[in-house]
Amino acid sequence: MSPSKKRRILLIEDTVPLAKLYIEFLRAESREVMHCTRGQEALDAAAAAPPDAVILDLKLPDMDGLEVLRALQARDASVSVVIITAHGSIDLAVEAMKLGAFDFIVKPFNADRLNLTLRNALERRALTRIVEDYRKDLDRGRFHGFIGGSPEMQAVYRTIESVAASRANVFITGESGTGKEVAAQAIHRASPRRDRPFVALNCAAIPKNLLESEIFGHVKGAFTGAAGDRPGAALLADGGTLFLDEICEMPVDLQSKLLRFVQTGAVTPVGSGQEARVDVRFVAATNRDPLAEVQAGRFREDLYYRLHVIPLALPPLRDRGDDVIEIARSFLVDYAREEGKSLASFAPEVEARLRAHDWPGNVRQLQNVVRNVVVLHDGPQVTLDMLPALVAGADGPAGGGPGGGGPVGDPVADDEAVQPLWRVEKDMIQRALRLTGDDVPRAALMLEISPSTIYRKLQQWRVSGESAA
Repeated sequence: MSPSKKRRILLIEDTVPLAKLYIEFLRAESREVMHCTRGQEALDAAAAAPPDAVILDLKLPDMDGLEVLRALQARDASVSVVIITAHGSIDLAVEAMKLGAFDFIVKPFNADRLNLTLRNALERRALTRIVEDYRKDLDRGRFHGFIGGSPEMQAVYRTIESVAASRANVFITGESGTGKEVAAQAIHRASPRRDRPFVALNCAAIPKNLLESEIFGHVKGAFTGAAGDRPGAALLADGGTLFLDEICEMPVDLQSKLLRFVQTGAVTPVGSGQEARVDVRFVAATNRDPLAEVQAGRFREDLYYRLHVIPLALPPLRDRGDDVIEIARSFLVDYAREEGKSLASFAPEVEARLRAHDWPGNVRQLQNVVRNVVVLHDGPQVTLDMLPALVAGADGPAGGGPGGGGPVGDPVADDEAVQPLWRVEKDMIQRALRLTGDDVPRAALMLEISPSTIYRKLQQWRVSGESAA
């Protein structure tokens, strides 16, 4: 709680002259005091405006003070209750402390005694809330698409919660496959813009000559093939969030136009002389070191500082402890259901191997591995021989294919001549396609590559007149 905010104190005292004296004592500490003379009145007041601390006289005209204490504790166990009592009721005050009261003061007392006890009570409440928040963090294993309760991810969750409500631009860094787009979506979902569009643009996946049009849009006739007006990502994201993934892949000449957009909120479609104003929240991401890119002259320094307002670094999977097991279990359940398989758990030695693996491809690689296992195998439990060879390690299968669970393709015999790399690559893609019945997405998962890579290779082979079968 901010030090400038008045602490709300509920005073429950049926003797009005004493209550007025206590209120004067408390006002010296700039506290907001609610005074009630009856127990039920106090409980109603606490329900309407929860207090930070309670001063409770155990002798009330309508109900027993211990009953009031129990009701207050049932509603909020962290509230600090200070008992005020006469000399003859000390035993009753001790009983109240056993029921959860923080402390008691024996009448008569002065302002210093009351305020010191109350300060201690408020500090105890603050500490209790810190501990409760920490425990919640430990229990929070899922967060807006993320899976994992490791301390590293709890820090990520807290940062997202802190920045989501603001308009500040966020710059996400992390290795490939760590979930940068998931983080961007989490920021959007936790923000006031959650009901507006979230538009993602991968700057590395779009040809450089089309990237400006993808961001700002174009008008009819702006270039060959522009058959009509087309809004860009900036306009589509108006009122929401624009996620620019792999921002460091953006050409330097286009970075200057993006900088102006970030500064002014104005966009000019390609081929148009008219500006349009939009309201977007920028979230950028890269798997590179953005400052190193600035120093190398590949990324504009002024754009970097415009976008790098709130940095968010995603930890690699190898640094997330048992998160790898939780994520793998979640993938296993989803893919087994999707494929109609009975696989429901991992053998202990498999979990040990998953923990030990370095996961250079992070969560995306783990996702591909689990899907590979589910597509190629079935049974009650994932065993070590089902893992792809690169993950299974020395104890895993030597070969690939359905029996070995490894990447498709047979090992080259010792006496066989070395083949060109393009030939080996083509053979592996062809085998994966045969195993999956020409299902390109599944073949891509088996090979741990992007489906677009397979589509591109198939197109190249068709152009060159070679068969892909």
